[in-house]
Parts: sequence; structure tokens; C-alpha cells
Amino acid sequence: MEFMLGLLHGGLGSLASYLAAHVLLCLMPAFFIAGAMAALIPKASITRWLGRNTSAFVSYPAAAAAGSLIAVCSCTIVPLFAGIYKKGAGVGPAITFLFFAPAGNIMALAYTGSILGPEFAVARLLLSLLFGVGIGLLMSQIFWRDDANHDAQTDTLFAQQATMAPAALGVLLSLVGLLIAGTLKLWPLTTTVATVDVPLAWAQTWQATLFEWVPFDATKGEEGVSLQGSILIGLLLLIAATAWRGLENIVEGANRWTWLALSLAASTLLVAALRLTPGPGNLEVALTGRVFGVAMTLWAVWHFAQQLPGEDWRAWLWEAWRFVKQIFVLLVAGVFIVGMVRQVIRPEWIESLAGSNTVTANAVAVGFGVFMYFPTLVEVPVARMFLDLGMHRGPLLAYLMADPELSLQSMLMVAAVIGRTKTVAYVGLVAVFSICAGLLYGTWVDGRVWQALAMVLVLVVAVFGSTWMWFKHRQHHPASA
Repeated sequence: MEFMLGLLHGGLGSLASYLAAHVLLCLMPAFFIAGAMAALIPKASITRWLGRNTSAFVSYPAAAAAGSLIAVCSCTIVPLFAGIYKKGAGVGPAITFLFFAPAGNIMALAYTGSILGPEFAVARLLLSLLFGVGIGLLMSQIFWRDDANHDAQTDTLFAQQATMAPAALGVLLSLVGLLIAGTLKLWPLTTTVATVDVPLAWAQTWQATLFEWVPFDATKGEEGVSLQGSILIGLLLLIAATAWRGLENIVEGANRWTWLALSLAASTLLVAALRLTPGPGNLEVALTGRVFGVAMTLWAVWHFAQQLPGEDWRAWLWEAWRFVKQIFVLLVAGVFIVGMVRQVIRPEWIESLAGSNTVTANAVAVGFGVFMYFPTLVEVPVARMFLDLGMHRGPLLAYLMADPELSLQSMLMVAAVIGRTKTVAYVGLVAVFSICAGLLYGTWVDGRVWQALAMVLVLVVAVFGSTWMWFKHRQHHPASA
């Protein structure tokens, strides 16, 4: 019974920490962006760059370039992936975007270089790019028939538009600005503009109670629940209750619950941008640059949304709500399960098994990335900890390749978008390529340069050779493709 209670406590603690720290400023805008992609972007605008019939020399670099600019975790990238896939992106470029964005974005690479060294960051960039494109190409080859059917069945409700309407473009760019303002940890967003002391004697006591309920070890990348986090969880529950009544039938028209849900969502993002610090007898409220950035982008979203035709903004909200219903429950379940599993797995086991650059060590590191998920950027100091404790740099890179891609909650969400069969294939390819990446980089670190170059050559020939054979097959059998 004590063991089961420990698992339950771990799952609930993991879920509370996640909801308090990560959902709001990154995942909430991502759902609205995904809805805007599905409802407001003409199909031709997606298929022009990422469609299955677009040249691979255009679509895959475009997918990787888009992913490199989005500094979000794997859970946040899934709604964006769902948005472009639903709108007509080929499975190959969409998968490249899904793989490369969490592992190869600019912020992740910069932070990796500062903590683990520039050589490690370069290796992560090159191998993520090479294998991201390779996995996408292989997925497009394996599932070419499903990809053709998906292309034929893609929603074309807004495809009549030759170009994207200025108001729709303004909404989408404002939402991207909101995502950037809420997630980037750069000056001036992180600077404190002003502070206000609110006389709340119970604030510090409540914070101590939260830390007692949800204990955590920061050295292992774990996170507790702050007073601010508890407020955000409460607001998130209110959003869920009002959104169900305000967005479920939004296509038929808005009601007072719709405006209440949207007002709560905007207010929650503003609260999340504040910095709340409990002290003796008071609560310090710090206005940061992030608050003003979030406020400005929220105003921009509202400004452009008012210019949309009624059917367009209702379709946008409906698509965003549909993605929430499709993905969010699986996210919650995955985070809870991972929290329970983390109570059983001990990092020392991984350290003892991953001290050398072997297939087994790299496979263990990949498995560790599945069950010991950390948010984007948090996995880097955790990787530093394992490096200091003796983990070989090869398995360490394999872990950093797999952790943003193969977390349990991410796999559940991806399966809801592309189906179980494609997800199993994607997970298998990511696991294999992550192990190969670890072995390759570990071989290079160990000084066996020629062996490492030979491994790269074999992998490149295997991926691009098989892809070339597929393209030749399509040329000779266009009807079947």
C-alpha cells in the first residue's frame, strides 16, 4: 500500500508541477496557433512548401528551418505539427518538423553549447538535422499510400483563397509573437520593471505547504509547485469548465461562456508572466518585461481577430478547441504515468549502464529519455549532471536526441494525430537513429575519426539511397503513388 501511495503521489506531483510551470505560456498559445493554421491558412500555402508533391529539396529544409525558430518542448510542438499535417503537409516534412523543432531549435542549441560545450552543440545540430530529414524521408517512403490518401482527403474548406487574408495573417503572427514573448528567457523579457508588495501573511505559509505536498529535487531536474503555480492551476480548471460550455458549439455562435473562457485565458497568461515571490508577511509581485510583451501580443491578437469574418474566427476557435480535446487529455495521462515511473527508476542505474559507448549503453540512454521526460532546456543541466557522474558523451547525446522526441506523453499525442501504426514506425526510427547518433558521436569522442566518418557515410547512403529508389518507383508508377 505504501508503494502504491508513493506511485500515486509521484504521478500527481509530476502532473501538478507540469501544469503549474509549462502548459500556460507555451502550450496554450500553441493550441491557438494550431487552430489558426487549420482554419485560417489556405491549403495551398502549406502544400506549396511542405506538401507531399513539393520537391524534397524545398520541403525538408523548409520544415527544418521552421522548427529551428520555435523554442518549445516536445509537448508544445505536437499541436503545431497537428495543424500543418491537417492542412496538407506531407507526412515526411511534417515529421521532420516534429523531430527537429524540440532538439535543434536555436535556444536549445545555444543552451547546450553553454553547458556541455560548443562541440556537443554542433554534434546535436548536425545529427538532429541529418536524422530529422532522414526519418522524414523514410516515413514518407514507408507510408506513401497513406500519405496520398491523406493528401486527397485534406480539409479544403479555405482552399479557395489564393492568399492568406491580412487579418488572418495578423492573428497568426500575433499568436507566434505571444508564444515567443511567453517562452524566451532573454532580456528585456526577463528584466524586472517594477515591484509591488501585497500584504498577504498567508503567502509564505501556503508556499511551504505546497513544497511539503509536492517535494522535489532541483538537482535532478524536478520541479515543485509554487504559489503562483497553484493559482495558475486554479485558473486552468476554470478555463476548462467555461471553455466546455463556450467553445463546444462555437460554430453555431458565441455565448457569454465563450467570452468568459477567452477572458480567463488571457488573464491566466498575464498572471503566468508575473513573478510572484512570497515573503514574511507579504507577497512581492514583480512586473517583468514578459508581462508587457504578453499584454501587447494579446492586444494584437484581439485587434486582428475583430477584423476576421464571423465564420473565420468561429472556425479558428473550434479548431483550437478540437485540438485541445484530442491532445490535452493524453498529455495529462502521459505526464501522470511518467511521474509514477520516475518513482521506480533510479538515475544511478542509468549512470552505471551508460558509462561506455556501446549499443546497450546508448539504448539505455534512449529508454531513459522515454520515461524520465524533462521540459525543453531542463534536460541540458540534467545531462550535465549525468556527464559529471560518469556517463559517456555518446549515450549522453543519444539521451538528448530521444528525450525531446520520445516522452510517453508525446507518443500518445502523436498517435492521436497520425494513428498508431505511423507512430510506432516513427518511435522505432527515432530510437534507432538516436542510438546511431550516440554511437557515432561516441566513436568520434573516443578518437576513432575514420570509423565515425564511415558510419556517417553508411547512414547517408542507406537513407538517401532508399529514398532515391522510392522516387524512381513513383516516376515509373505514378498511378500507384
